[in-house]
Amino acid sequence: MPDLTRRAMIGVLGAGVVGTALSWPRLTAADIPGRNADALTVAIFGTAQDAAGRAGLVEAFRREHPEIAVSVIAVQGADWGDFFAKILTLVAAGTPPDVCVVATEGAHLFADRLAHPLDEFVLRDEAELRDYFADVHPSLIESFMYQGQLYQLPIDFNAANIYYNTEAMRRAGLGRPADDWTQQDFLDTLRAMRRAAPSTFRPYFWTNRLWGGVVPWLYVNDTSFLVESRWPGGDWFWPRFYPDDPSATERSGGYRWTASNAEDPRVAETFEFLRAMVAEGLGSNPASGGGSEVADRFASGVIGMTPAGGFWAQGLAEGGMGPDEFDVAFFPRWRTQRHQFGAAGYSMLRTSRRKDEAWEWIKFCASAEGMRLSIPEPSTTPTRRSLVDEAFYAGTGPRHWRVFYDTLDRFPTTGPIPAPPQQAAVETALIKNVLGALNGPPAAVRPALDTMHRDLERALGGR
Repeated sequence: MPDLTRRAMIGVLGAGVVGTALSWPRLTAADIPGRNADALTVAIFGTAQDAAGRAGLVEAFRREHPEIAVSVIAVQGADWGDFFAKILTLVAAGTPPDVCVVATEGAHLFADRLAHPLDEFVLRDEAELRDYFADVHPSLIESFMYQGQLYQLPIDFNAANIYYNTEAMRRAGLGRPADDWTQQDFLDTLRAMRRAAPSTFRPYFWTNRLWGGVVPWLYVNDTSFLVESRWPGGDWFWPRFYPDDPSATERSGGYRWTASNAEDPRVAETFEFLRAMVAEGLGSNPASGGGSEVADRFASGVIGMTPAGGFWAQGLAEGGMGPDEFDVAFFPRWRTQRHQFGAAGYSMLRTSRRKDEAWEWIKFCASAEGMRLSIPEPSTTPTRRSLVDEAFYAGTGPRHWRVFYDTLDRFPTTGPIPAPPQQAAVETALIKNVLGALNGPPAAVRPALDTMHRDLERALGGR
């Protein structure tokens, strides 16, 4: 499924989950899986057409497991939050799926309330899974651990890299940014682009959301808007499946976000940097535009650079851009060059009575064959590094496609977007106060961060 809106704002998930005043989205007949007791029910985020597109995957799975009938249902939604809220509604209604696609945004919510840990199955099929873990970066695995247990085998991911219009760079007399380019290099590039471009051109376009908004800048400034720590545990997993990885001894039982970090001086420093960039006219006002608008405007040549992941390659090609008309670079370095990423995989619901069959589906989708069938084109980045190769990007570009997986390999501290179980209310608090901080004078930054701190503390106290 094309992923251009994958990281859209998750506002509606606060409904009933974190205790906001919003109501859950209403289900339509297309969202109801029915009570087919003879089939494993797999819920995906998308339309009936997306579900039909899984026919090849289902057929391949049935060849290997003819005894397991599979029903793929599409749950439609405006964004991931809408999808998660509808899954919660199905659970409450007594018609839950057995397996559900879950992105980073909802991983801890599902682990905390809805999902069944995979530990017993992983240990049972240890020999069979060694190929998968040898092919997948440990940072992706750690992002789906919670309180020491593993809840998903990630299938795709996207880090926030920098896409740039090659014609805009050429017009400014610039070449590809260096891998270790700095925050100052970034500003110099924007200014050169603006000098060489027509008045309608915007050097940097970004959106006000969790993925690709302010968080990448906070990460490279060695901070975040939430206090980040790690759960203990994972000793059953890391020495067994990553014995030769030097980072394995530092891995944990999963990420943990417990408190607001909005009062950190580096958070204020980051917001002041972004406010000045917007005020100078180098970057768009983050209140405007969404994921689809960014893609359309980038493809039409009126945007110079924007943060995006591997999911953009297919979308830009479909928008008419050739492989040489855009390229990708690492996010610029500040105090660090830590990137953020989001990932997704299948989660087994606690309520499922078909857990063994659900596991076989999860395991097959994580296989090389299953992943190829699930991701036949670069509409996202496969988690298996062996599938991220030149042939995969041959028809779309970008030329420097290696950046996508090198983001994990070259920057070992790169981690997931902050997504605690209360993620919806947390993101709402962030988005609301970004507007207050960046749309006013310099003196508006710190009061907005004070308000953000209070909002985040309130959100993290909710269940």
